[in-house]
Amino acid sequence: MEVRGKLIKKLDLKTGISKAGKEWKKQSIVIDTGNDFNNEVCVSAFGDKVGQMNKLEIGMDVSVLCNIYSREYNGRYFHNIDGYFFSNQSNISSEKIQNGEEDMPF
Repeated sequence: MEVRGKLIKKLDLKTGISKAGKEWKKQSIVIDTGNDFNNEVCVSAFGDKVGQMNKLEIGMDVSVLCNIYSREYNGRYFHNIDGYFFSNQSNISSEKIQNGEEDMPF
C-alpha cells in the first residue's frame, strides 16, 4: 500500500536488544494525507530502513510504500503500518511543473 502526504512529525528513535541478543531500532513518522477524516497516518521503520526514512524532512511531500497488518492479543486487535520504501515527492512535483509535464485539464 502507498501512503502520500506531507510529513508533519518525526517521533523519537527507539532502540533495544532482542531476546536473541541482536540490536534493533525503530522510528516512526506522522504523515498528513489531506483527507477530510482520519488524515494523519503514523508509519514505522525498522533497522536499516530508519536511515532511509531520516533523509526526509518535516514539511516535505512524501510517499511511503508500506505493509499493514493486525494481530490479536487478549481479544483485541492491534494494527501496525511498517514502511519499507520512503521517497521525497516535493522535488518530483516541482520538476514536472518546470518541464511542462503537469497534467492540464485541456
